[in-house]
Amino acid sequence: MARRKAKDTEALGKTKISTLLKEYAVPAIIAMAASSLYNVVDSIFIGNGVGKFALTALGVSFPLMNLMTALGMLVGVGGATILSLLLGQNNRKGAEEVLGNVVSLNLIIGAAFSLLCYIFLDPILIAFGATENTLSYAHEYMAIILIGNVFNHVFYGLNSCLRSIGHPATAMVLTLLTEIINIVLDPLFIFVFDMGVSGAAWATVIAEGIGLIIIMWLFCRPRMEVNFTRGIFRLNWYFAKESLKIGISPFLMNAVACLVNISINHQMLKYVGDIGIGAYSIIHRISFLFLMVVMGLMQGMQPIAGYNFGARKYSRVKEVYFLTVKWAVGITTAGFLCSELLPSLLCRAFTSESDLLELSVKGLKYMNIFFPVVGFQIATTQLFQSIGMVNKSVFLSLSRQLIFLIPMLYIFPLKWKETGLWLSFPGSDMASATMALIMMLFLLKDLRKLKDGDDPSAIGGKTYEKL
Repeated sequence: MARRKAKDTEALGKTKISTLLKEYAVPAIIAMAASSLYNVVDSIFIGNGVGKFALTALGVSFPLMNLMTALGMLVGVGGATILSLLLGQNNRKGAEEVLGNVVSLNLIIGAAFSLLCYIFLDPILIAFGATENTLSYAHEYMAIILIGNVFNHVFYGLNSCLRSIGHPATAMVLTLLTEIINIVLDPLFIFVFDMGVSGAAWATVIAEGIGLIIIMWLFCRPRMEVNFTRGIFRLNWYFAKESLKIGISPFLMNAVACLVNISINHQMLKYVGDIGIGAYSIIHRISFLFLMVVMGLMQGMQPIAGYNFGARKYSRVKEVYFLTVKWAVGITTAGFLCSELLPSLLCRAFTSESDLLELSVKGLKYMNIFFPVVGFQIATTQLFQSIGMVNKSVFLSLSRQLIFLIPMLYIFPLKWKETGLWLSFPGSDMASATMALIMMLFLLKDLRKLKDGDDPSAIGGKTYEKL
């Protein structure tokens, strides 16, 4: 069967930007919101079905979960970005090699990470803040999650590629399907089969395995713009290196989030105790719901910005960026309003225990004071990544958490104790957003020097035109 013309990818350079962003972002937002909602529902089931120490164990597991997500993004986001750039240059052969490398690299990295973590799981969890109250729950949960880590890596990478070749709605449906399966299995395993936290973990692994089988089948179909063909799974070291270079930005952002979670856990144990980790676990789930919507929006922007930069249509790159910022700030502003006006209602869904509830409400109100500026910072970081300016996207990814947040987590409590832990978040939000604004003003100055069709290498953009 002859391959059909890739009209979906060509539309990225022709269709009205607002229409494109809606077409690509809305499915991604729905998928990411569903993923975040699953995390919320999972926590609610565990908090109410197992207890507050099990919920705290999830908080202890956050750093390891962040590392798993970081490694998945390292390959998936980098590969999807190069796919967009290559399709903008009509390089189908190169795009298929990138697709094969996404699978191969994820299999290698995912399997190696799971094996290493399983061998040293207890020492890792203790280093992340587990105590005698929470270690058994955290071990039980993560030992099973690590089994499905490879499924998660490959599925995430291929789903990112699916969006990049012009199928955002399909990518959304697949993500929704895995989350629905997960949510259905959760109460069945936790309450009916009385499997506790292990039930929640097995629900996740089974859902990810089903999603992976379906998406692998889709890429075997000849009608896809790029698909699995013989020879593409051999590692192409150039593509592997370039994918990892681009993916290093979201990887570092999530890897540093691991360090942040470790710092938070240890500081909470120092100033509050186990219940502090439980409170942060609740607040993180609530805030993450809005951040995942923003990340869905970023996934919608990425193929549009990447394709048009590769096609040297810089006016469209700027247009999609400004529209994305507008929407992202609107989402994080909604998160701010909910945190300040409805904190008790939001936190009460996770727990009815008065001490945990009181601390969670207080933390949520303090933590998201400057939440609106986070949308701008994330959108700016994503733009640098989408056009191949790796060093700048890496720096911005690190600035909010490593440069600002971690030091504040140790400095602020010296003066304000427990309250200082919560205030470190808005402090880092404002500082990193200011840094992003300065760097974006310089980029816009450079972009104004280019006319559509000019060589982007003059301002540090990556083209891949020699491939």
